[in-house]
Amino acid sequence: MATDIKKIIANLFAFYDFDDQTIISVGAGGGQFIEYGRASKKVIAIDNDKEALGKLKDSLEKSKLLDKYTLINSDFILVNRKGDIVMFEFCLHEMKSPEAAINHALTMAPGVLICDHWPNSEWAYIADETEKVINSWETLKRFNIKKIQQYETVQFFHDYEELFQKVNVQGQRSIDRISQFKDEKNFTVPMPYGFVLI
Repeated sequence: MATDIKKIIANLFAFYDFDDQTIISVGAGGGQFIEYGRASKKVIAIDNDKEALGKLKDSLEKSKLLDKYTLINSDFILVNRKGDIVMFEFCLHEMKSPEAAINHALTMAPGVLICDHWPNSEWAYIADETEKVINSWETLKRFNIKKIQQYETVQFFHDYEELFQKVNVQGQRSIDRISQFKDEKNFTVPMPYGFVLI
């Protein structure tokens, strides 16, 4: 996992003012970035992964934020809620059609905030997501970008096995790409990321 989640959250707060906003959060499962919920009026969290939403619910209960969140287990394209902004949490590149997802988001809110891997991310390469990440960033160029910012972070791993468990679901190509780390201990993988406001 990224070693500086608090810094990512601080960057997110510096990039966008969540105060008293209704946030529609796409890919919110897992709950790493829930702190924006403290400033927000409310958060509608959408994820098609039921297990990830369960983790999000646990995180919200521990952080005493559950009352601010509505959890929806669904494909984003099938949801029609209204808010102040739709935020994609490191998931736009996973959408079947990033362009359709953004267009749908713009029917739900006047603004769209994308948080995602930067195109040259070594982490995206290892996870075999480079092509999807590049495609989503190319899609963003078709929209009126109001603000954009790149940041740097790293993924930290104690050993090869921890990295293997993280990427093996991506398939053989990812497994082949991590072979360089077989004998490594306490290592990092660069993960540049960016925020875009449409």
